[in-house]
Amino acid sequence: MDSALAAAPVTDRLSLRGIRVRGHHGVLPAERQRGQDFVVDVELWLDTRAAAATDNLGRTVDYGELAAAVATVVGGEPVDLIETLAARIAQTCLAEALVAEVQVSVHKPQAPLPVPVADVCVTIRRSRS
Repeated sequence: MDSALAAAPVTDRLSLRGIRVRGHHGVLPAERQRGQDFVVDVELWLDTRAAAATDNLGRTVDYGELAAAVATVVGGEPVDLIETLAARIAQTCLAEALVAEVQVSVHKPQAPLPVPVADVCVTIRRSRS
């Protein structure tokens, strides 16, 4: 890679919003049995200049593949906390070599709470360093 590209700070972002997947996460037995929809937003920080200069998908993150990978995590092994789910999704995103940093929001709009709420959401931000 060009040394000028390597030295520049990573300020480009790729976002996927509203990935909706059925999962069986939660601390209550009913949540594990029935499942519910989870909605995930991911923001990736990466350098997209090489991809733009070459118009080559291989020089960036394939967001179709990433969306499928996120869906696999959400639809996979149940966890108690959406904090844990968000961390697993962040690890999946950081497995992409070009991703320097990721922000993951996991929404649980059907969370069983004693009062009506529109949404419950946890947002985490992780980086390689």
